Amino acid sequence: MGGQYKITGDKYPRMRPARRRGRIAFVAVACVTVLGVLGWGTLQLIDVFTGGDKASAAGAAGCATTARASASPAAAVLPKPGQVTVNVLNATTRSGLAQKTADELKKRGFRVGDVSNAPKEYDKKVAGTGLLLGPAAALKSSLPVLGTQLPAAEHRTDAARKGAAVDLIIGNGFKGLAKRAAADTALAELAAPRSTPAAQKKSC
Repeated sequence: MGGQYKITGDKYPRMRPARRRGRIAFVAVACVTVLGVLGWGTLQLIDVFTGGDKASAAGAAGCATTARASASPAAAVLPKPGQVTVNVLNATTRSGLAQKTADELKKRGFRVGDVSNAPKEYDKKVAGTGLLLGPAAALKSSLPVLGTQLPAAEHRTDAARKGAAVDLIIGNGFKGLAKRAAADTALAELAAPRSTPAAQKKSC
């Protein structure tokens, strides 16, 4: 070869190999991908610990619980005072007490039946304020209505008794019927329909 520089011998100067840019680019992309996956996983964990509670709260808020109330059928069958016939019987030694009590019951709207002394099985044997006695069917009808006039009286039924009338047997502890205002309030509360909760229903 001609020219200013000549190469002699069998050895040639070696050139430094070029950097492998492709491998560097691959490594960079891999690092970015790993970081992205880690970041996504972190966000998912945060969402599980925070977002899940919010979703539950939102679901609970969205669910409405409704309870239906039904009127008690017992209130509908209670008779009015004018439909209750009361026999007033005096089991004490105080004379005139049965008539006086019967007159007061009549003023309060009750029907008055017999007014007399109590039979021997009860005469002078009722220690409390009184005894309300009636047929079995009166336990949840006439007796509670009459009981508003004498709250402390004992309620008792006789399965063999016929008819619908009930007895008010005045006992030794009797001091008079309940005040009329208090009795009217108790009667109104007794006659008012009572709401009883039914099965609850959830709607989401």
